[in-house]
Amino acid sequence: MPSIESNQLLLAAAAACEDKKAEDIRILALDPAESGLTDYFLICNGTNDRQNLAISDEIEIRLKREFGVYPNSVEGRRQAEWILMDYVDFIVHVFSPEKRAFYGLERLRKSATSISVAELNAELKDRIAASRSKAPKKASAPVKTAAKTPLKKVVTKKAAKKVAVKAAAKKPAKAAAKTATKKAAKKSTTKKK
Repeated sequence: MPSIESNQLLLAAAAACEDKKAEDIRILALDPAESGLTDYFLICNGTNDRQNLAISDEIEIRLKREFGVYPNSVEGRRQAEWILMDYVDFIVHVFSPEKRAFYGLERLRKSATSISVAELNAELKDRIAASRSKAPKKASAPVKTAAKTPLKKVVTKKAAKKVAVKAAAKKPAKAAAKTATKKAAKKSTTKKK
């Protein structure tokens, strides 16, 4: 059974297809006995090569930005008639309408089950709810009350360090100023004589 994260990735990829106006978006759940290759195929098509590139770019950008996941490999970007993106748990196929009709992946995978985005989303929500109910609930820790000390006495280590650094920086500056005034005073007294 695919992990919750792989289903989230698949839903994000399908949403990216929708955002770029991909046509006839289908998710095929592959039979595990027949395919050790992957769990799902996400199949869609654009109306032209430029749209196919835009769809594949959007999928890659969205999964990278939201999940930090890159495709294992990408094939067919140059011709953009059939772009294949391998995300291990699912494979994205972005076709031109002609190539999709010619290859007919849906017909080749007869044992695969077609799933809608809404069904996958509902299944994901159920799995997340089930995993949350199984997780042990943490006992809430008692809230500690602040000690009754005046605010002036409470100084953090970081604040104390800042004060010490500022004081140390001022001391050499004051000492340099004193020596400069002493030298100036000596010069003025020697000139008067």
